[in-house]
Amino acid sequence: MNVIETENLSKTFRVKQKEKGIAGSMRSIFHPQTQEIPAVNHISFQVEEGEMLAFIGPNGAGKSTTIKMLTGILYPDGGRAEVLGLDPSRKRKQLAYKIGTVFGQKEQLWTHLTPYDNFRFFSAVYDLPDREAEARIQELSDTFELSGFINTPVRNLSLGQRIRCEIVASLIHRPRILFLDEPTIGLDPVVKENIRSLIRQMNRELHTTIFLTSHDIGDIEKLCKRIIIVNNGQIVLDDSMSHLKYHYLNRKILEIKQQEETPLPSAEGITVLKQNGSHIKLEVDTGIIRINDALRLINAEHVEDITISNVPLENIITEIYKTADVGA
Repeated sequence: MNVIETENLSKTFRVKQKEKGIAGSMRSIFHPQTQEIPAVNHISFQVEEGEMLAFIGPNGAGKSTTIKMLTGILYPDGGRAEVLGLDPSRKRKQLAYKIGTVFGQKEQLWTHLTPYDNFRFFSAVYDLPDREAEARIQELSDTFELSGFINTPVRNLSLGQRIRCEIVASLIHRPRILFLDEPTIGLDPVVKENIRSLIRQMNRELHTTIFLTSHDIGDIEKLCKRIIIVNNGQIVLDDSMSHLKYHYLNRKILEIKQQEETPLPSAEGITVLKQNGSHIKLEVDTGIIRINDALRLINAEHVEDITISNVPLENIITEIYKTADVGA
């Protein structure tokens, strides 16, 4: 069952053009010239219930505009969007009772109140009866381990604690879809992993659909099974994470430590990325030469250690961005 569907969804912004000089500034005031900039350009995709989707792209790619149309904040210029069977632009209030949002860089909690008081406030906003609200707060407090600071003013919490509370506040009304925008931004690695673990648990136990935008490759790789990449307002890739890795990870990184500096024989499909004395870093294109054949070219007698790894996912996504720019 699809909980999100878009078809040829589009949004164009009209931006005033500024002219240089005093005369140009006067013309801009009394006879403003505008330029139409397509932020989202006829994109179509579906998201299934319970899916964890990464919706990513460089700054200005159209991610935020798309999310704002899906949540009813912006009206589309063309095409259609349907979220949980509702048109977000026409049924925004009705939709708000079924979705949750967490923006890592924007606070939705009242900082002078405690998390508990905030949760009671949001329970009232979503018309939860007192008994149900108390039960829900207790349930989420146990799941997200908030008991140690649930009665501490939000302004006194660490960033990691605040993000946990932000997520809980967005889950008070049991939303079927959770939109996460940079949920781990600014967090240290341990706290990041804790937040990711909680998101996975929430998806697994509550079957909550996760719509994630993030620049953190760890978020994308560790949370999502599917990835949509947008650039210049268009979808440039919609694929499973496993297929993305399989299709693009035909290159391996070999890091070799030799007993002494030894020149390597040149071969098609092997690129020396870095060489510092007896330490060598190679890239092997397995579409041209097999790893076993590449290893045979290395004199094993002089090798102390060797590590084989995949090309980082971040590099792959960067290449996809660049390919999309060239195609545009």
